[in-house]
Amino acid sequence: MVAPTLTTSRLRLRFWRDEDLEPFAALNADPRVMRHFRAPLTRDESDLMAARIRDRMSDQPFGLWAVEVPGTADFIGYVGLSVPGFTAHFTPCVEVGWRLAFDHWGRGYASEAARAAQAHAFSSLRMEEVVSFTVPANLRSIGVMERIGLTRLPADDFLHPSFPEGHPLRPHVLYRLSRAGWMAGKQG
Repeated sequence: MVAPTLTTSRLRLRFWRDEDLEPFAALNADPRVMRHFRAPLTRDESDLMAARIRDRMSDQPFGLWAVEVPGTADFIGYVGLSVPGFTAHFTPCVEVGWRLAFDHWGRGYASEAARAAQAHAFSSLRMEEVVSFTVPANLRSIGVMERIGLTRLPADDFLHPSFPEGHPLRPHVLYRLSRAGWMAGKQG
C-alpha cells in the first residue's frame, strides 16, 4: 500500500529519492524556511526526518510527497498528508502540510500541490476531513490554507503540546476542511 505519484499541471508529487536529501537538508537549514519552527535542522536531523517520511509512505496510501517541477527543478520540498504525533482536541486527524525551498515561494506551488493532496484524501481515500495548523504569525501558510478552502474557527485554536508553557511558538491556529465542503467547492 505505497503512496501513489500525484501530478498537477505544473508539479509532480512523488516518492522520495536519495538525491533529495541534500536539497532537503539545505531548505531545512534555511532560517527563512524554518522561521516558524523550533529551529533549523542539522543535516543529520534532516536526513532522519526524510527517512521517517519515506518509511511512512512505504506502508500507507498517502504521505509527505517530494515535489518536483518537471523540467525545472528535481526537488523543491514536500507537500502532503500526515498524521500528527501528538494529542489535541482535534486528533486523531490527517494534516495537509508543506515545506518548500525559499527560492520556490510565491509561485503557487504549495497551493497547487496541497489541492492535489486534498483531492487524493477526499476522492481516492474517502477521508472525511483534513486539517492544517501553524503559528498565528505564519501568514504565508495561513494564506495557503485559505486558498485551498480550509476555514478557521477561533474556538479550535490550541496550544501545541510539543512546546512548553510560555514558548512563543506554542499558540497555534487550526484550519479544517470537510469532504462535504471540498465537494461543495468543486461544484462552485
